[in-house]
Order: sequence, then C-alpha cells, then structure tokens
Amino acid sequence: MTKSLQGKRVAMLLTDGVEQIEYEMPRQYLEERGAAVDLIAPKRRGETVQGFHHLTPGSQWTVDKSIEEAHPEDYDALVLPGGVANPDQLRLSARAIKFVSDFAQTGQPLAAICHGPWLLINAGLVAGRHFTSWPSLETDLKNAGGRWTDEAVVVDGRFITSRKPEDIPAFNAQIEKALSRPRADHV
Repeated sequence: MTKSLQGKRVAMLLTDGVEQIEYEMPRQYLEERGAAVDLIAPKRRGETVQGFHHLTPGSQWTVDKSIEEAHPEDYDALVLPGGVANPDQLRLSARAIKFVSDFAQTGQPLAAICHGPWLLINAGLVAGRHFTSWPSLETDLKNAGGRWTDEAVVVDGRFITSRKPEDIPAFNAQIEKALSRPRADHV
C-alpha cells in the first residue's frame, strides 16, 4: 500500500458514545496510508473514551491529546465521527465547539459522519453549504441554513459529510483525496 498521506496529521475529535466503526475505520484507513492520527477529547491525555456499537458498549481507546492541548493549526484535517451520544455531548462543550470553529479557520478539510454534523451546526459553519448526515439531522441542518441531500457522501469545498457506517469507504476516499491536495492557505 502506498503511503499517500505520509506527513499528514489528522485530528479526530470524539468522546464517550462514539459509534465505534465511525472512529476505527477512518483512523485505520488514514494510518495505513501514512497519516498520523490523534484522538482528541474533552478529557485528559491517557484517559479513555468509550465506543459503542449502536447502543451496546464496545472498545475503549486512550486519549492522545486533551482538547486543551491540541492546536487546530497543527492538523491537516479534522474528522468528526458520529453516534448519537458522542456529538450530542461534544456540542455542549464550549471547548469542543471552539476547536471545531478554530479548525474551520485553517481552511483545511473538515469531515463529519452520521450525527457528527451537529458540531458543525453549533460551530456556525452550516449556512449556505451542502451536507448529508444521518437522516434525523436533515431538519437541523436545514434550520441552520444548510442544504441537505440523502447521498453517501457530499463534498462542499473543504467540508466532507457522510450518512452512516455503510458509507465509510466513500467517506474515507474523499478524506484521502482532500488530504492529497496541497495544504490550503488560511481562510
């Protein structure tokens, strides 16, 4: 396998309740291609995040960096996995919303799957853009001024969104494509 993403750094922002496959599959895909991936959470470095298979507890992973330690400008992309509880908790965290908002200012790719776009709404990044998500977010995204369609993956500039675990291969491919472009100037 080619290391097409060698030298790229990716932040994955998540907390307890994350849909396990929406964290593990993109992380594995990116690391297999040479990217360095950090699990960032509103917890201390070394604490754990609890994954779920829908409503059933799954694996736990160690936090690589707390949200206070992480700096958006150090990353080439930000990935927001879903599950219901994960983004619902994160959108109540002022630090998580600030991280997403600050990352958006870098102009780098920002990818969200399933319920992950809730964070984009709370960060004020939806108005005038096109997204997809888990179907229950359609009204939320529209109410925030976005356009929503039921597609496996939607790319709107640097924003990449996807609906569900079955869409992860298309989601991963779009993240790789975005990371393969030269680093954008700050917006």
